[in-house]
Amino acid sequence: MENENFEQRTDLSKLSAAVDQIKNTLARIIVGQQESIDLLIAGILADGHILIEGVPGVAKTLTAKLLSKAIDAQYSRIQFTPDLMPSDILGTSVFNPKSTEFKFKRGPIFGNIILIDEINRAPAKTQSALFEVMEERQITIDGQTYKMQEPFTVLATQNPVEQEGTYRLPEAQLDRFLFKIEIKYPSLAEEITILTQQHQQKTTDQLSDISPVLSADDIIALRQQVRTLHVEAKLLEFAAKIIYETRNHKSLFLGGSPRASLALINAAKALAAIRGRDFVTPDDIIYIAAPVLRHRIMLTPDKEMEGVSPDDVVAQIIQKIEVPR
Repeated sequence: MENENFEQRTDLSKLSAAVDQIKNTLARIIVGQQESIDLLIAGILADGHILIEGVPGVAKTLTAKLLSKAIDAQYSRIQFTPDLMPSDILGTSVFNPKSTEFKFKRGPIFGNIILIDEINRAPAKTQSALFEVMEERQITIDGQTYKMQEPFTVLATQNPVEQEGTYRLPEAQLDRFLFKIEIKYPSLAEEITILTQQHQQKTTDQLSDISPVLSADDIIALRQQVRTLHVEAKLLEFAAKIIYETRNHKSLFLGGSPRASLALINAAKALAAIRGRDFVTPDDIIYIAAPVLRHRIMLTPDKEMEGVSPDDVVAQIIQKIEVPR
């Protein structure tokens, strides 16, 4: 009887089918980028916000738009610019002369999947407007609190090379992103496939024939299922040790916070679910550590000068810690 309950509790067939459907939908247009797509889906399932970084032209925005198309939920896009004000995102109180009252007009942040394009183009004042909504899923304006409708996920893109006219994201905001996904250039074979597909395509609207495979309610249900996945005590300790070591590493000026520990476990659960398991393994934690930590840790100036990357330091830390078996 106990086994029967266990099987019912951890039946991942719906989740696996949904993940396959999303992957197949994205693969119709996006060539390669399997790791990025896995991380995007894991981020959605772990109820986290995702920062996507890559040079111009590697389909960051297209990937985010495709993901939102695959989910039947309210999609909203905000293009960040240097003149954008907090009220342009959150909304503002508008005076109604008929009722002689102020009425709150909701901004584009009120949605389920929010794409913020070029997040580092807006100044600190505008970026700060996202602090409350990303962490607490609510905004407060004129003493009134407005709750976001679940699911609520922010997908933000940024360009790592062009620094003119950009504003560095504050650490407090970076820490609110579950992952930082780095999208690399395609391989030669992938680039040939991209050119071939584009050449053979009869229409310029790539997104027109993409239909949703999941509803907002499906996402909420799958997230609840992911939360129930089994994590052994020794793996919780392993994750905690990784984060603890970031605070005491000679190459790091800033380490991970307890929010990073929670992110590591939640992301590992989502990855395990995508891989068809109802329990987390050390490999899940190791695989997910760099995307969870690369934007939360800060290198010392001398290590930065030497060309050391945050991913290198994360790999060093994991090598030092005994992996539980």
